[in-house]
Amino acid sequence: MVSAADRAKGPSRTSVWLEGKPAGRRAGRKPAQPTGLDREKIIAATVRLLDSEGAAKFSMRRLAAELDVTAMSVYWYVDTKDDLLELALDAVFGEVRLPDVGDASEWRGQLRALAVEYRGVLVRHPWVSALIGTFLNIGPHSMGFSLAVQEVMRNTGLPPHGQMGGLSAVFQFVYGFGTIEGHFIQRCAAAGLSQDEYFREAMGSIREQPDFSRHFGNAAELMKARGGETVAEMRERDFDFALELLVAGIEAMVARAV
Repeated sequence: MVSAADRAKGPSRTSVWLEGKPAGRRAGRKPAQPTGLDREKIIAATVRLLDSEGAAKFSMRRLAAELDVTAMSVYWYVDTKDDLLELALDAVFGEVRLPDVGDASEWRGQLRALAVEYRGVLVRHPWVSALIGTFLNIGPHSMGFSLAVQEVMRNTGLPPHGQMGGLSAVFQFVYGFGTIEGHFIQRCAAAGLSQDEYFREAMGSIREQPDFSRHFGNAAELMKARGGETVAEMRERDFDFALELLVAGIEAMVARAV
């Protein structure tokens, strides 16, 4: 077991995947170890709670209540709350459908597929965005996604010194887009409104205020020009167009042999 003091001394080396034992499971089995409980059930319940209540309300006691066990029972399978959050983070990356990246000529479709899958994880699980930069994120599912992304970026033809920049351009865009989208959907749900209802009410409130209305005049014209009858349709158009810009940018940089 890694102590809190050890974690504080070496945060850059701390990960549930680096502790020399099966991730998230205490070694050995003791007589008092709970039955009817396992790591997979604990992680699944953690993901459900994080989805429904968010990271701010998550606690080991709340998780134990959800599982109908004692808090100490959970600690037979994970050492700390952070370990459990890291396991949950990797679990949701298991939802990502990885494309076959063997054909280098198909990199455009491969890149789009990975971008769409990454966005989906961020939207379905809004708590994920805050954890991605908090943990090393080196679990098997996360690494599978990362390796696929790297292979696709090599397939683009960008020189080695430009591949990380290309990766950042695409996937940091997706991270920002998916994070904002996920938080907006959460806010609508908390207000008891659909996305379209929330958008109409928000825009109506803005138009009622002369100062805001004046500043939002150009924005309203842009939103009209972007097309789409619903918030979801407008968002899809924006995402697709932005991704096409990034693909075109990669193609242009390859053509310049940067």
